[in-house]
Amino acid sequence: MKRYVYSAILAAAIAPASASAAEQCGEVSITEMNWASSAIVTAVSSFLMEQGYGCDVTVVPSDTTPAVTSLAENGEPDIVTELWTNSVGDVYKKLKADGAIVELTSVLDPGGVEGWWLPTYLVEEHPELKTIEGVLANPELVGGMFNNCPDGWGCRVASDNLIRAFDVESHGIEIFNHGSGETLATSMASAYESKEPWFGYYWGPTTPLGKYDMTSIDLGEYDKEAHLANQNANTPDPKPSAFPSAPVLTVVTKEFQQEQPEIAKLMSNVTFKTDTMSQILAWQDENNATNEEAAVYFLANNKDVWADWLSDEAREKLSNLLK
Repeated sequence: MKRYVYSAILAAAIAPASASAAEQCGEVSITEMNWASSAIVTAVSSFLMEQGYGCDVTVVPSDTTPAVTSLAENGEPDIVTELWTNSVGDVYKKLKADGAIVELTSVLDPGGVEGWWLPTYLVEEHPELKTIEGVLANPELVGGMFNNCPDGWGCRVASDNLIRAFDVESHGIEIFNHGSGETLATSMASAYESKEPWFGYYWGPTTPLGKYDMTSIDLGEYDKEAHLANQNANTPDPKPSAFPSAPVLTVVTKEFQQEQPEIAKLMSNVTFKTDTMSQILAWQDENNATNEEAAVYFLANNKDVWADWLSDEAREKLSNLLK
């Protein structure tokens, strides 16, 4: 029911953009990557561009590699958002070096997060589990098992190397290698709902980290050299390192920034706390909501956040929604 209430509130609060505003802004193209958080970012951004600035927005379904390829070959779309720059290749680096694109902002703050996690209720009951040293010294408190990244995923290599670096198995912790993201998420959910121990790899923004209160344990300092080496399955002597936050950016073409400075400024302001995005994803899952309905949920509940993204004129146009 909540999803329909939010949609009704939004529909009643907005008015069609004026023709003069549409002429002023014109056509804008923006990616929608094929994962939920990106689709929500795009839905929120599209709404603000259309209703606040009068843009005619075209949403382009995409993924990281196709989006970068299209930028290189066609100079479009105008806006690429939720671009995880830790997974882009030389084509992107050349576009950046040539000045063909502009990195506007980190659309997720502090970015994509990875780590080894425990339920917060477990850490509160046993504060010694806040660190990897405490976990290794008390394997029975974490259930004697580590839930590893799924087979075939890039994170699996890093986690496997960290397992060796910390000598996890010799401390009495069994490694369970999940076959899919679904079984990994289900294991967390089952343990959490039963208030049992759970120890394993996870990342955000994701639905489980929005639904369950989890604590990322301290793996020590981030060591760039060690982390890079840990991406190689054949690293002979892996070393400990915390996971760094992954930069997740909104990028526009240089031409778009020059032709549409006001929209570029808007998109430079559109940024979500990673934890907030996880909570939106959890709400979407619990309510079986569409990406657009999840965007409405964010807009209805975070007015103090997105109001500051807008120009004075756009804020006036959306004043009914801000009441």
